[in-house]
Amino acid sequence: MFEPVQNVRCFHLFGVLLFLFTSTKIAEIKSEEILAKDMNFKLPSGDLMPMVGFGTYQVRGADLIKSTLDNALGAGYRLIDSAAAYGNEKDIGAALKELLPKYNLTRKDIFITTKLAPHDQGEKAYQALETSLKNLDCEYLDLYLIHWPGVHGVNSSSEENKKLRQESWKQLVKGVKNGLTRNIGVSNYNVRHMKELLANDGGVKPAANQVEWHPHYHQPELLDLCKKEGILLQAYSSLGGTGNNDLLTDARVKKIADKLGKSPAQILLRWALQQNIAIIPKARSKKHIDENIDLNFVIPEEDMKILSSFEQTKYAWDPDTIA
Repeated sequence: MFEPVQNVRCFHLFGVLLFLFTSTKIAEIKSEEILAKDMNFKLPSGDLMPMVGFGTYQVRGADLIKSTLDNALGAGYRLIDSAAAYGNEKDIGAALKELLPKYNLTRKDIFITTKLAPHDQGEKAYQALETSLKNLDCEYLDLYLIHWPGVHGVNSSSEENKKLRQESWKQLVKGVKNGLTRNIGVSNYNVRHMKELLANDGGVKPAANQVEWHPHYHQPELLDLCKKEGILLQAYSSLGGTGNNDLLTDARVKKIADKLGKSPAQILLRWALQQNIAIIPKARSKKHIDENIDLNFVIPEEDMKILSSFEQTKYAWDPDTIA
């Protein structure tokens, strides 16, 4: 899985296998010169997935989508993360059609992720994938995720959840074989859900698992499993829960930020990235969009340990409740 691809340089930094589209000799590259926008993970398919992407949860409306994506592309983001449940796929598709030429980019230069809504689990998953493609106005997706291990309208303790998500995966595998999406994966899967999927993956290994991950909530066992299987763990809510500023205002985070001359948000994002975990920060202002991808610095090991020792508080939905 980790062989270099043509015209790409690869090497390890903090345990991360990085791929840079560059002709620079590896010996000439210094760690502090590596930009977050140049960090990629090689998926089982061989595709390179950016380690830093742009999240669009709760970013709605054609004008807002266009302005934020304009700033994101200008800052160097090349992964756009959406979901059917976000209700913004059509606006993202329209904005990208208009904005890509502005930055001399084509479809192949960006990585588009979207997700299967919980109410479309089961046999409906293939049609839902087709609908997302139509909404985004593109010929293929780079990554399509099962958004949630449970099914809308089904009791969380029911074994029907397991049956339907297994059927969803079969439909996604068909989507890969038919060229609708290059890679498939999951979101909010815990260790139990992941082991179940890996035992019956239909010949297509999940490329990624997108989960809540921040100093107040992290799952070392899940990270170890994903690393062992060559699956990328991608974090959402890296700065804490929606509307919750506990992490951004935490005195320990602010102290580390002041010491390194960075913002609390940059510290929280770099903490994940330095653990080989991909990130998809969301922002609306150009200042924060630029700041969130400016992560080419190193958090000292003693400070990493402090950030990893926080008391645990989950902000988002809990997949442990799903059978």
